[in-house]
Amino acid sequence: MASRSRRESPRTRRPSADPLELLRGALSAQSCWIVGGAVRDRLRGAPAPVDFDLVVAGDVERAARTVGRQTRAHAFPLSDAFGAWRVVARDGSWHADLNPLRGGAIERDLALRDFTVNAIAEPLAGGALVDPLRGVRDLEHGDLRLAASDALDADPLRALRLVRIACELALTPDAPARAAARSVAPRLAAIAAERVYAELARILASERAVDGMRMVIELGVSGAVLPELDALRGVAQSKFHHLDVAEHTLAVLGEVVALDCEPAAVFGTQHAAAIRALLDEPLADELTRGLALRFGALLHDIAKPETRAVVAGGRVRFPAHDELGAQRSRAILRRLRAAGRMQSHVAGLVLHHLRLGFLVDRAPPTRADLYDYLSACGAVAADVTLLSVADRLATGGERSAQMIEAHVDLARQLVGEALRWHAEGPPVGPLRGDELAAELGIAGGPRIGELLAALARASFTGEVVTRADAIAYARARIA
Repeated sequence: MASRSRRESPRTRRPSADPLELLRGALSAQSCWIVGGAVRDRLRGAPAPVDFDLVVAGDVERAARTVGRQTRAHAFPLSDAFGAWRVVARDGSWHADLNPLRGGAIERDLALRDFTVNAIAEPLAGGALVDPLRGVRDLEHGDLRLAASDALDADPLRALRLVRIACELALTPDAPARAAARSVAPRLAAIAAERVYAELARILASERAVDGMRMVIELGVSGAVLPELDALRGVAQSKFHHLDVAEHTLAVLGEVVALDCEPAAVFGTQHAAAIRALLDEPLADELTRGLALRFGALLHDIAKPETRAVVAGGRVRFPAHDELGAQRSRAILRRLRAAGRMQSHVAGLVLHHLRLGFLVDRAPPTRADLYDYLSACGAVAADVTLLSVADRLATGGERSAQMIEAHVDLARQLVGEALRWHAEGPPVGPLRGDELAAELGIAGGPRIGELLAALARASFTGEVVTRADAIAYARARIA
């Protein structure tokens, strides 16, 4: 999903000047190499980079301060332990990390990196690539290999990074890389949660998010960072489901990815642009509502193992898994150090993901039905409508075709209203609280709040249009 995953990256402006030329001019007297993603992505034909990793043979601090001074950028130490410095353009359009040369030679430095595709160097001043581990060949062949057999031991987060790079670059980890990831996976539990969360977010942002999360499970990574996901495996559902909870969750994630990439395929062209704008909207952690929707898909049934029950006739049910799931999803994201707004948003998606299905038997919905649905879902009304459709599309089993048709048809009827609710806010009645209190001759307080809520609903349904209508309606209610 390269076209969509760019939305999930920190938002930067394209630089007005070529940052590579700025770096070359500032460090013309220094032995430096560009390494890592900037080299790798250029070889893949990606757009010109705006962030650079440099290896410096010599005084890193002096080099960083020189770059900062000559480009009028900010230079500051990034790691006292490893001697790294960062230089950031004043307008935030580019940055460069400068690191000391390890091992006394660039070839030895590259051998200490994680994967061969990240162990390619290019002299900053220009010249032939330095590629002692055949990273260029691996890029061309689609292989993801370790730079050394113990490459993951230095930092267990590299096991999760293996999955992320495989997803983002469409590479296939070889057997030794997979074995090494399985070996270090338990140690991920001791890694800073913020680092884990950042890698998970990038995996979910990928077009290959489903393959990535499946790999996370298969390599044992989920057991250390998302054990709740492992608990979904083998949890059988009712006759209206054709998959266990784990496979159903991955299927829902796949439907969300497809919907994210092409909303018109489900909702038609009428609402596609508004859905695209909704999903592109920044939410928290420099991530979008679209990525939050993917987290919602991953966690929407997270409480099913705890709530599974077999009732009369052998029917399988999961009572209140939406309510408990909202609590569990919030706790998981809190554990991963996600922003509070992300926690609340995803918890809201999980809490309300069943609500649209309850309206199917009442179709076509009345204006009152729509108001009750939208007001109950609140800030996630439009987003959870999309999640609900993905959930239904991923559900096979008995009568699935009929149920999918009814559900998607209902969602198409109300998604426009949900998008307007999101863009314009909930409707309000024709009177303010103080005006209503004066007209009725009563004091302000909870009663006025209840009347205002009732007036907002009546305005939405068309029962109240004018100020006089509102006063008459309020008087009738307090009578």
